[in-house]
Amino acid sequence: MKKFIRQLRRREVFRTAGLYVGICWILIEVGSVVLPVFDAPEWILRGAIIAAVAGFPVMLVLAWFLDVSDKGISLEVDPTSTIVEDLGAKKADFIIIGVLVLALAVSLFLNVKSDAPVAEATQPISVLVTAIENTTGDQIFEDVLEEALIVGLEVAPHVSAYKRLTALDRESAREIATQEGIRFLLSGSLRTAGNGYRISVEAVDVSSNQSVFELKTMAASRDAVLLAVGDMALDARKQLGDGTVGDAQGAHAETFVAASLESASAYVAGKRYEIAGELDDAVRFYQRAIAADTNSGRALSSLALLEFERGYTDTGAGYWRRALPLLKTMTEREGLRALGRHKTIAAADEDAALALYADFVGKYPADVDACRNLAAGAFRQLDFNTAIDQSRNILQLYPQDTSMRTQLALYAMAASDWETASVEAERVISIDPDDAMAYVPLAMAAQARGQTEAARVAYQKMATAGETGRGASIAQLGLADIDLFTGDADAAQASLQAGIEVDVANGDQRMAALKSLALAGSYADQQNFPAAIAAAETGASLSDDLATRVLAAMVYVRADDVASVQSIADALAAQPGTHNRAYAKMLQGLILERQGAQTDAILSMRRAIAMADLWLIRFEIGKAYLRAGNYPEALGELATLTARNGEAAAAFMDAMPTYRLLAELPYWTGRVQEELNLRGPARASYEEYLALRSHGGALAEDARNRARSLD
Repeated sequence: MKKFIRQLRRREVFRTAGLYVGICWILIEVGSVVLPVFDAPEWILRGAIIAAVAGFPVMLVLAWFLDVSDKGISLEVDPTSTIVEDLGAKKADFIIIGVLVLALAVSLFLNVKSDAPVAEATQPISVLVTAIENTTGDQIFEDVLEEALIVGLEVAPHVSAYKRLTALDRESAREIATQEGIRFLLSGSLRTAGNGYRISVEAVDVSSNQSVFELKTMAASRDAVLLAVGDMALDARKQLGDGTVGDAQGAHAETFVAASLESASAYVAGKRYEIAGELDDAVRFYQRAIAADTNSGRALSSLALLEFERGYTDTGAGYWRRALPLLKTMTEREGLRALGRHKTIAAADEDAALALYADFVGKYPADVDACRNLAAGAFRQLDFNTAIDQSRNILQLYPQDTSMRTQLALYAMAASDWETASVEAERVISIDPDDAMAYVPLAMAAQARGQTEAARVAYQKMATAGETGRGASIAQLGLADIDLFTGDADAAQASLQAGIEVDVANGDQRMAALKSLALAGSYADQQNFPAAIAAAETGASLSDDLATRVLAAMVYVRADDVASVQSIADALAAQPGTHNRAYAKMLQGLILERQGAQTDAILSMRRAIAMADLWLIRFEIGKAYLRAGNYPEALGELATLTARNGEAAAAFMDAMPTYRLLAELPYWTGRVQEELNLRGPARASYEEYLALRSHGGALAEDARNRARSLD
């Protein structure tokens, strides 16, 4: 072996191989940068690499048999007594070392220069993909290339592609990007080039209007275009700072691929129709995509979830069984979206969906849908901090998203963070005064600060905001809620009765139902139970959602209509969702209390709290403890509710005003304190209640008498 190595050195095979590798390295690196500038076909660079690899063994053979010297090229002689010089003793050694160093320097320079990230991988960035200019005349490419580019870009965890209904031209896209605070605008073109296609993509920084990078590539055929766009997305991710980009092998697993362009085009059309709410057309195009490609995981999962949403459970389940093993043909991000929607819509498994979205956001922190769903799920589980944090994550990407900022204000309101609720609501209104829902947290925050008139002004402005009547209807409910809070029953009842008529005429049954139940509660306060039951029955007939059912049941409880309460409790217990089941347990407890089983009643309510620690359930169990003579427990329950006043402001977590529920809290707290012989605190609680009920009310006279007795 030593003799063979000695021969390799003597014949300068090592030197020749090093020189060959260095020169090829430099040429390939330079070619990878220069050739795309001249729109050269990709096969040229591939051919050069193949030729370099194939030429390596040829070079070794030639180096063995031939000798290059100052006398020219000659056949190598094989003497036995030739002295082998130490490595590095000839000038050729220095030349070879110099070439290798130069090759390494060129490689580092080109890679660092071309792959310098625009943004750090840990910083979420937003992009908007415009309509790719298609000059080929082939309509099959319309909207498909944009979808392929978006799917490929969003493999990067820190990239968020702005969701748009249709592909936008550059001017429209630039306007939206500026309005929404989007960072990068990506545009491109598709042109024919001989028998192939030339594709280009350019990224522009929206704030500076400066080009950030430009990519060009060639596709050898019509069917190769999607793969070429996927490769460009991979390069774009590198430019955008994606540190997760691996080697080129397996890159197509991170792109938008389909068995045919026809299937891809039909899928994209179906998705567009679904976003637009044209569900029948969406189903038709998804089915067309599946007919063209029976293994289209995207089309099968989208159709399955759409059928679940439309109520066709069996059909949806059939498509989902076919889609599930094909999720691996999609990107991980797409697969997680599909799984999350399935757990939310079809499985109705809140805990599993929340866990999945938490994992999803951990992997893809810039995914707006995942952040939004995690926020909504956390909110339903009373984890307001997570809801607020995820809302802020979205606003970091899209700072001008007023709907998300309004949601942040509502989440902050539920968390009793009135400062944040006010600031964010005011910011929304400064951007868009017609965003009606932003006035709800603004009005509630004013009430929490004791500024009743400011709350009225906010609702009055809300009534004129927006183009639909929903804002005006909610504002009217809010104004009536203030009247009920202050004890002005006559004003509240007149307003609610007028509002119900308008809502019914406008076909807004839910708002009519909520107003009917607020009216029923007001009648119950006045001990007018026939009118209260009639209004509750009207509300229950107009809507059967959680809020209307519970509010109706509370009226029936006060009217001792146990059968109606039991019916609602049974209906809620049969519904999915922890809030439904928790309220069912609460109502069952109230029924048991009416039947004299106070211990069982409290046990049932405690089970309700274990399911969902909701404000209204805490309030009812506090009063139940008082009626059972468990005064320390009652005080403990009621004492926690003042700090949680934001939850009572919209008790059913739907942004519908129920601040009136808070008015009675000081009265019942005073009752407990009085029983514990805490005379001073009890008197203060009664006086607080009377100050809130400036117009009197059902309990006002009793509170006044109790306060006097404590003097």
